[in-house]
Amino acid sequence: MSGSSSSGRKAVTMVDSHAHMDLNHYAKDRDTAIKRAEEAGVRLIVNIGIDLASSLRSIELAEKYPFIYASVGIHPHDAARAPKGYINKLEEMAKHPKVVAVGEMGLDFYRDRSPRPVQREVFKEQLRLARKINLPVIIHDRDAHEEVARILEEEGLPETGGVMHCFSGDTVLAKKMLALGLYISIAGPVTYTKNTTLGGVAAMVPPGKLLVETDAPFLTPHPLRGQRNEPGFIRHTTEKVAALRGKTAEHIGRLCLENTQNLFRIQPI
Repeated sequence: MSGSSSSGRKAVTMVDSHAHMDLNHYAKDRDTAIKRAEEAGVRLIVNIGIDLASSLRSIELAEKYPFIYASVGIHPHDAARAPKGYINKLEEMAKHPKVVAVGEMGLDFYRDRSPRPVQREVFKEQLRLARKINLPVIIHDRDAHEEVARILEEEGLPETGGVMHCFSGDTVLAKKMLALGLYISIAGPVTYTKNTTLGGVAAMVPPGKLLVETDAPFLTPHPLRGQRNEPGFIRHTTEKVAALRGKTAEHIGRLCLENTQNLFRIQPI
């Protein structure tokens, strides 16, 4: 493992708590992109399932790389395509020792790629599964803040809790989610000049509840916008969060690594 990044900067210890390295965006260079992340200082990646096939691919990636772990779940975009008996299949996959969470699950009222009633039901069913098997949940919420909060309040979380991935609300919503016991994960948009609202959230999340992520291949941070995102780019988000909190990038990198290990019950690497 290299001690410095390809840019010549000293590698900072970092984590990517949410990536999609199984997607076709990496078909030509997946192993190379993962190696770049490792060389950049990324010590842990959680690869996130979005449907049954993606969940299986995430497990396969986790089997191949010691520092990659997997989640299994149905994204709200894919809720309408979830086959009959999908919950049983998720439960079976979740028995794998490197599966650390259920999700991503939730509601997306921005793109509405699945009918909202179907999104709600699939969200609730996955929450119930997570409680049954006591794995943390990974929550997707886009333009559905109040309803996501209501469903979480009504259904309840597993004892192991969960995370609001790629948080996109304000500090009021963040406090509500924190009160429910969720972690808050900050992604690349915090680096965008005009996103002062997310900057305020990144500055106020309690240290023990803070995560960072790329959501790769999406949401590439500044100054790399326009490129495909990848886990090695987490440095830009880590540095921005550090600046907002008056800390070093190394401090925030190690803090978020420890928090990710705590949430997903991953033994220190």
